Amino acid sequence: MIRSGDTAMDSETRKKLIAMYKDGYRVVSEALTGATDEELDVHPKPGKWSAREVVHHLADSEMTAAIRLRLLLVVDNPQIVGFDQDEFARKLHYADRPTEASLDAFKAARRTTAELLERMADADWRRQGTHTEHGSYSTERWLEIYSSHAHKHAEQIQVALDAARKNKKK
Repeated sequence: MIRSGDTAMDSETRKKLIAMYKDGYRVVSEALTGATDEELDVHPKPGKWSAREVVHHLADSEMTAAIRLRLLLVVDNPQIVGFDQDEFARKLHYADRPTEASLDAFKAARRTTAELLERMADADWRRQGTHTEHGSYSTERWLEIYSSHAHKHAEQIQVALDAARKNKKK
């Protein structure tokens, strides 16, 4: 992973990360295949999110990420604001909302952002801003973070659903 001030990401790495980013919705969708409402609500361990909560997090995170990239591309040295994901989960009713609209939002944010990623010029990949929690924040750093974000959460969904199915068999 590169960090601000390090050498630029090579185009081959960038292409791989964009492909991974574009594949994010598919892996999440596949992880959810066949899940019942009851299974979506099981917490694999105390303090860990259920699959339902992960889906809502993905929607909110993707919509936020989409805006972050747009700010980096359009505004000179934008301030990228962090957010408290646990506060989002509590106040935005992650535990009891249906998942369909959040999956739609996640898919749409990924799709529209992928269209931008495919069109970014070299100068766009050098754009920088400042993150309120992490300091210097570039478009390349954005790609590093979000290319694997959905994949990590697809694994988290699978763990939660596996726990639900294991508990059901007992």
